[in-house]
Amino acid sequence: MHTDTDSGFTARSFRGRHGGTEHFINVSACDHLTLQEQIELLEERYTEGLRTLGLGEETAVFRRIYLSDAINQAAIVRQSTILTETPDNPVAVSIVQQPPLPRAKIAMLAYHIETDDRFVKQRLSPRHLLVEKNGQRHLWSTRLCAGGHDNAVSAGAQTRIVFDDLVQALSDQRANLAENCVRTWLYVKDVDVFYQAIVDARGDLFLQHGLNKDTHYIASTGIEGACAHQLDLISMDAYSNLGLKPGQMTYLNDFDRLCATKDYDVHFERGTRIGYADRAHHFISGTASIDKVGKVVHPGNVLAQLDRALENVEGLLSAGTAHLDDMMHLTVYLRDPSDYAAVEGHLSRVLRDMPTQIVQGPVCRPEWLIEVEGTAVVDNNQPEFPTF
Repeated sequence: MHTDTDSGFTARSFRGRHGGTEHFINVSACDHLTLQEQIELLEERYTEGLRTLGLGEETAVFRRIYLSDAINQAAIVRQSTILTETPDNPVAVSIVQQPPLPRAKIAMLAYHIETDDRFVKQRLSPRHLLVEKNGQRHLWSTRLCAGGHDNAVSAGAQTRIVFDDLVQALSDQRANLAENCVRTWLYVKDVDVFYQAIVDARGDLFLQHGLNKDTHYIASTGIEGACAHQLDLISMDAYSNLGLKPGQMTYLNDFDRLCATKDYDVHFERGTRIGYADRAHHFISGTASIDKVGKVVHPGNVLAQLDRALENVEGLLSAGTAHLDDMMHLTVYLRDPSDYAAVEGHLSRVLRDMPTQIVQGPVCRPEWLIEVEGTAVVDNNQPEFPTF
């Protein structure tokens, strides 16, 4: 683990018996600088942090860039080293408008893989990156959106557009949504207005692809956010594993604390576990202060909601083979940015040294003041599965 909050660079790493080391990195900027100055500072902190970890540029797999005003900032950010790539070193990069708190214009989450074995990154299209490692093929899909369609295209139609893009990319690789998609992040402009249209469209599309309440869904976060196109209501990132073996993907539930999402007619898994011979990944969906009958717990109290959300995450992880301390990173979404100081102070006490990014992002129910998500990685011994 590398933690230096004063430098704006925090990282947590997992090294397995085989398959190399995974690094989850958060980088932040200072709030009193211009956008260009913040970008340059982020680049400096990222470069220095990678040097401290001994990581080369070729180890980068995924970066998510959080912006305070994507429409005006994205073009400038695209000129920076955190977005530019060379043909022999492509990187999956997400850009989402979710203002980094307390008041920065830009922040970043990055994922790197360090290994003695060669792994190959191949740019399939501007939105899809294929990573091949130890016989496994990992598809990272970023910045899926309607691409600036006119405003007559509804939120539901845009939802179908972004999923159709993912479905086609999977099909081109002889894979499919039901068997290979592990995780999605759906960003919704004005979530209080448009979320239900997305839920309905996603539910219809899932039925067409063999995903229903009697099979399974996909781990997901549905949260307020935006891409850089003015008229786009929906954007999405996704992670898929194209070489999963039977039983390698399982689903995480804790019915003592949480009801099934189908009980209130939404369509996502609360958590998904991917087992490998040497480790297990636990992808935790956006998790809020909800009880086992689907009701909001602790309305109006952001810290009590945070504690309940973390308890729910612990329950989901315990249903797999992990615990809260095994989280590699945490993303926290706040409806009200004025709650930042209280939330940040509380997290620094209960989850000390965990790379955490707090952003402004209203949750899908107005009563939820906060939501959390992240990924846990733990040792695993299932030799029947591939090595990561």
